[in-house]
Amino acid sequence: MIDFVLGFSVLQILFAVACILLGYFIYDKRFNRNHGNEVPNGFIATQEVNIDPVTGIKTTVYYNPKTGERFYKQEKP
Repeated sequence: MIDFVLGFSVLQILFAVACILLGYFIYDKRFNRNHGNEVPNGFIATQEVNIDPVTGIKTTVYYNPKTGERFYKQEKP
């Protein structure tokens, strides 16, 4: 019985570590990989503009109609 409890606890810890690693490597990188100062070819500007309330940095959103990909351009303050 103790082997089952110990094995199940180890399995839960491994599952939690796997979820944390996936969240770090997939979720956080998804937003930050598509921004910069130079808009790639094929992207058109949308009317969507975000302003970070802490830093005041303005970000304009561009959209590629062929791929559906979005690009976030940081405007100069």
